[in-house]
Amino acid sequence: MGKVGIRDVAKAAEVSVTTVSHALSEANQHRVSPETREHVREVATTLGYAPNRLASGLRNQRSYLLGLVSDEIASTPFAGEMILGAQDAAYERGWLLMLVDSGRNWDLEQKQLAALLQHQVDGVVVARMYHQEARVPEGAGRVPTVLLDAFDPEGSFSSVVPDEEAAARTAVRELLAAGHTRIGFINNADDIPAAAGRLAGYREALSEAGIAYDAGLVTREAPAVSGGRSGAQRLLGMADRPTAVFCFHDRQAFGLYEVAAQLGLTIPDDLSVVSIDNFEIIADGLWPGLTSVALPHYGMGRWAVTRLLDEIEGVAPDGETVQMRFDCPIVRRGSVAPPRAG
Repeated sequence: MGKVGIRDVAKAAEVSVTTVSHALSEANQHRVSPETREHVREVATTLGYAPNRLASGLRNQRSYLLGLVSDEIASTPFAGEMILGAQDAAYERGWLLMLVDSGRNWDLEQKQLAALLQHQVDGVVVARMYHQEARVPEGAGRVPTVLLDAFDPEGSFSSVVPDEEAAARTAVRELLAAGHTRIGFINNADDIPAAAGRLAGYREALSEAGIAYDAGLVTREAPAVSGGRSGAQRLLGMADRPTAVFCFHDRQAFGLYEVAAQLGLTIPDDLSVVSIDNFEIIADGLWPGLTSVALPHYGMGRWAVTRLLDEIEGVAPDGETVQMRFDCPIVRRGSVAPPRAG
């Protein structure tokens, strides 16, 4: 059988060539019903039909290429789901994603963006390893640009970040619901939006429960296993130690588990623990499993590319930049129980 053309798809789907064209087009797919669009795409897939992107790009002056500029996401195990979400969203709409990772080398990132622009990418996602104010490479504004896990204070670009305050409220409410009233918090020592947002959420959850904030129950440590150890030694060494601890992220919780074991404390009978990240290698690997609020890396990656394509194709419903905050769901495991009586 020769190469399958658009007329072959139209004949097999029993629709017009125009209907096939609309159903397979990012810009015109709204002109056919969802049912027809799905039917045409299924027939096209079965026949092995692939639209001529080169010809389409020449007509629309598009390359159907997107760039994703990362500081270190591709080279670490913690936030790779953002890349997967971004790639899936691009592929589903018929686009390809070109990824570059600078390893936090600013000069290299500038050169990488320039190379992407030379390859005629139609838009760029600037992604960061953790929630932060973005330093956007020069030239990003030459094409539509969306920030992923980052923001710019002026709101010049659409952006998506986790809702840090809500994530912390969810974590602390889990401990409050189990009956804990003396809850410690091992926060991140770095001056970053996540640390400020999670402290605010911690305080808000306590306030909702009528519990006064006690600064003595909060410690700021390195965002690492070692930071969890030092924070745990401070909190669990108190004469009136907390019955539960909220950790900034799972690596700190790992260190907390180690110190609790050294002190002869059993989780969750003697100490309940909740964290943020849901980094499964740690959260599932600890025993008992760590209850953790998941950072929505995959969903944020999907949203960033979807928003970028909407802006490129002129179908963004608002026409203005959007600063999106993503909900963070809790994943319950075995690290929370009511406080031991007495």
